[in-house]
Amino acid sequence: MKRFYYLIIIILLITPIISQAQTITILQQDKPTSIRGLSVVNDKTAWISGSKGHIAITNDGGTTWAWQQIKGYEKADFRDIEAFNDKEAVIMSSGTPAIVLKTLDGGKTWQEKCRKTDSVYFFDAMDFADAKHGYILGDPIKNKFLLMETTDGGETWNEMKNKPDALPGEAAFAASGTCLRVDKGVLYIVSGGKSSRLISLKPKEQEWKYANLPITQGKQSEGAFSIALGKKEGIIVGGDYANGKKLDSVATIHKVHPLLQFVAPQTAPAGFQSGVEYINSGIFLSTGTTGSNLTTDGGANWTQFDVTSFNVCRKAKHGKLVLLAGDKGKIAIFKM
Repeated sequence: MKRFYYLIIIILLITPIISQAQTITILQQDKPTSIRGLSVVNDKTAWISGSKGHIAITNDGGTTWAWQQIKGYEKADFRDIEAFNDKEAVIMSSGTPAIVLKTLDGGKTWQEKCRKTDSVYFFDAMDFADAKHGYILGDPIKNKFLLMETTDGGETWNEMKNKPDALPGEAAFAASGTCLRVDKGVLYIVSGGKSSRLISLKPKEQEWKYANLPITQGKQSEGAFSIALGKKEGIIVGGDYANGKKLDSVATIHKVHPLLQFVAPQTAPAGFQSGVEYINSGIFLSTGTTGSNLTTDGGANWTQFDVTSFNVCRKAKHGKLVLLAGDKGKIAIFKM
């Protein structure tokens, strides 16, 4: 019996330490740009992209950043970026015109690779399966989600013929660049608006799969904003960006075995979340204008540990570095 009480005491003593183990530290802020594009290559190199044509790169794990406003694109809103190393990166802008730029020299020069001047084109997110094969998701045109594809590392872009259907009032959110993900060759799209769905396409298949999401929906400001895939489960987050403190139906757990199903968390993130990222086994980080939340049990229970507003969080493709970014040029590092 004494051992039992000792165990309880130890747990009570450790719990506050665990709850305080996660930290977010601001690295940069007070820049005239809202950042939504973030690509972390490794523990040293990361790139960001934002509004008013701004981009920045770090090669020392976020300690210092080299900023620039790309000449000729001072009005562009670069909502997403994909970086391959410290020299090569691709950025896309939302709005009109919808533009894709690429650099091969660390951002010293940029080449325009795609331009859509028709206002029906609105790019939401970009992701790459590998260094050559990538995709850009755009809002629906004639009841079909726009999908652009590159097979040469972003040098050329073409519209895919096989596009997923879009329901009336359904769209994607250009909030964190993570409403589109490519994982093991599978394309995942999460949508919002009047309908919120998980849309997916497996390699070498022609038929898109559609599943309704138990995420708050019905208004233009509501729905799923981001998806992240772990080893055993996926996490989808969102909510209502016009009412960030709304707590109900802001996250769901995506289970793929044995059958596709969605499980509601026992304790949800504390309000609207625009981005989610897989950290390690069972551990996911989410963030949004209401703050950042963490789960260590595969999405079943979430704890808000920081109330600072961010738009996006991303982990290094090759390494452990985790960064967040948001408005006013704010960039931060996450540690646990």
